[in-house]
Amino acid sequence: MSNIHKRKGSPFYWYETYIRGRRVRKSTRVSKKTLATRIQDEWDIMKAKGDYSFIGRNSDSILSNGLTSSYITTYLAFLESRKSENTHAIAKGVFKKFQEYLAEDSTKMIDDINVSHIDGYIDWLTIASKTKKNHLGVISIMFKQAVREGIVAQNPCDLATLPKIIHKERHRMLDSDDIELIIEKSGKWKLYYAFLLYTGLRAGDVAMLSYESLDINGKSITQLIRKVRKVYQLPLADVLINEIGNIEGKEGPIFPTLYNENESKLNDRLANPRKFMQKILSDAKRPKATLHSFRHAFNNLLLAQGLAIQDRQTLLAHSSSDTTKIYTHPNAEVAANYINQLPNYLTNTPE
Repeated sequence: MSNIHKRKGSPFYWYETYIRGRRVRKSTRVSKKTLATRIQDEWDIMKAKGDYSFIGRNSDSILSNGLTSSYITTYLAFLESRKSENTHAIAKGVFKKFQEYLAEDSTKMIDDINVSHIDGYIDWLTIASKTKKNHLGVISIMFKQAVREGIVAQNPCDLATLPKIIHKERHRMLDSDDIELIIEKSGKWKLYYAFLLYTGLRAGDVAMLSYESLDINGKSITQLIRKVRKVYQLPLADVLINEIGNIEGKEGPIFPTLYNENESKLNDRLANPRKFMQKILSDAKRPKATLHSFRHAFNNLLLAQGLAIQDRQTLLAHSSSDTTKIYTHPNAEVAANYINQLPNYLTNTPE
């Protein structure tokens, strides 16, 4: 038995039947009932012959165990073949959580998922509001694809409601007491924290530094800044040169336990120095901060020294169009003088 009917939000008639005990819905892509009836008859004949090709390229998924899980598997394969490794990895993580929620809710069929399920999933997640928004975006893109393929009538994410996003100061300023405490307790991360503090580079860019990036004699760092995709030449502070020591004959990453060309894996590795620093602050009952807080501290220390905003913006490799030039003479020498006047937090600290 089969039937055709209109569905809310769709101008077309939909064909509905059961195959091997599973409900199958498919858009006829026509809005006239007489034409939809003809298509219904044709698909009924194909079904009677055991030919399910009318379902489309996802017929195997539709007839396998659980349409939602099967479609997600198909969709992830689709993403993997067309998008970056990072995009695919993010989507994979989102859908793993989404399937956990659907399993608890006993929802198996993708066309049974409605706005209530999406709202429920958003409430079910125990993550920041901004991250919930990102989850919704990833799932919405999948449903848009499902709509195009005629698997579902409409995207249930379109009417979903997100919680209010409250913007917090995540990367608070580190004061002198914070910096002294972190450096004192830094252990194996001392050099990494020192580079963050005295270069102002982003955490990922410091993690990607190699010995080949350093010119000890010229007292400079030449590094690709990933956010703006430009190469910068920045002053190398005297305190860093002293901390690094003799690098003659050394090659490769300065921080091999962090270095990774895969963006997702790099971010995972950066959790180690970040959590280590946050534990130092937590144990001392000081407010939470992030690795990016060093960048703010660098800017603030240079401000206190009187370095002009244009020079500070260039040193910080800001992404605005007028501040993405390689930092060169004569301002580089001026900036180097200012950097070398910054407080030396690296003395008298445990190795």
